Amino acid sequence: MSLAARLEELGRPLVEEQLCHPTVAGIARGDLDAAVFRSWLEQDYLFLLDYVRVFSRLAWQAPSAHLGDLVDLAHATFHDELALHRSLSGAFGADLDGARPGPACVAYTTFLLDAAADYGDGLAALYPCMWGYSRLGALLAANPPAEPRFRRWVDTYADPEFAALARRIGQMIDEAAPDPVRAERLFLDGMRHELAFWDVPT
Repeated sequence: MSLAARLEELGRPLVEEQLCHPTVAGIARGDLDAAVFRSWLEQDYLFLLDYVRVFSRLAWQAPSAHLGDLVDLAHATFHDELALHRSLSGAFGADLDGARPGPACVAYTTFLLDAAADYGDGLAALYPCMWGYSRLGALLAANPPAEPRFRRWVDTYADPEFAALARRIGQMIDEAAPDPVRAERLFLDGMRHELAFWDVPT
């Protein structure tokens, strides 16, 4: 079993925990309180700005064969994911420019930026976000919410192109061959940050 496959195996129970979280369950039903989603949207917008910085820090260390991959991932995050948040912000009354990061956002981005000081460690630490959201999107898309705003969010992360980006990270992890024990620890810490992130400040 490859290291990326091992990480995914470890992560599946934590994806199931996310599916049971009230915020995710509300998205799945399409009846999540708009104020909760607005707060999550603001926090995730701030998170993604630093996520771009994580990709950029890893790109500086990447072997030439994967420099373009990480630049592409930074570009997709900055232009596609952040565009989704901006387009949803009006529908939910989110103040993306005026938002301030809550404790979960600060803890998660600090963790990722610190881990990205090492190429292999950084890839393992960020994999929960790429792979985890791809899994969530696919699972939620099996019975998508009728509410169009939440359906759009689900469709974004269920998109096969997003899944392909996640697979690229998995391949890069296997090629980088970080210490597996440390990689597992960082991956599981990242999965726990993912779960905590759904406890949005209101």
